[in-house]
Amino acid sequence: MIDTLHYALGGFSGTLVGFVLGLVGGGGSILAVPLLLYLVGVKEPHVAIGTSAFAVAANAAIGLLNHARAGTVNWRCGYIYAATGVVGAFGGSTLGKSIDGHKLLILFALLMIGVAILMFRSRGDEGIDGAQCNRENVGKVAAYGLGTGAFSGFFGIGGGFLIVPGLIASTHMPILRAIGTSLIAVTAFGLTTSINYAASGLVDWTLAFVFIVGGLVGSALGTRASRALSAEKGKLNTVFASFVMIVAFYMLWKSWGALTA
Repeated sequence: MIDTLHYALGGFSGTLVGFVLGLVGGGGSILAVPLLLYLVGVKEPHVAIGTSAFAVAANAAIGLLNHARAGTVNWRCGYIYAATGVVGAFGGSTLGKSIDGHKLLILFALLMIGVAILMFRSRGDEGIDGAQCNRENVGKVAAYGLGTGAFSGFFGIGGGFLIVPGLIASTHMPILRAIGTSLIAVTAFGLTTSINYAASGLVDWTLAFVFIVGGLVGSALGTRASRALSAEKGKLNTVFASFVMIVAFYMLWKSWGALTA
């Protein structure tokens, strides 16, 4: 009975994560890790991180297909960003495994708050429709990819909530296209991190599979909602930043309590 409830909650969590990935292109892991720890009941933070990295990578790939059908993916920019980011993700995840899991989550939450503030400040920027990756900005795109990949691996996340602002800052593309494009890198970063964690036995494969199945439904719904929100100036940016801020404060509260208990 306990196992059945455990996996049912895992499937429900996957649906929520898939929806968020489809909606804002990020937040999958920042929601997945606390859900696995505090709702599903995974005891070890590193197992939650490793399992969520794999599940989020798979759910991001599903979301990428949905965005590709909607024509909101810039493949060239996504490939460049992902290629350098994978290098950063491997190095970051290797370092992250050696740090206490609860301390890692506190650092993660503080980073999220900083990103949310930056997104609130730039919520009125609609971006340049048709922005591309070319000789003038390819170095900047690659550098942002390397940096966000390192953060992604270090914190064991897909990194979408960092990748979306990174793509906007390096190319000035509109947020809806940045969300779709970011899923290329989210998939690549998540796979890199999960493989590194799996090598240390820190992935619950059955739970990850259940999580992925739940994400199928959530991703389709989130992509549809994303297109609707993007029609109103600044609304999708505000939703993205608000979501990141709320989860960050929740994680700070829970992680600090675990350290001081």
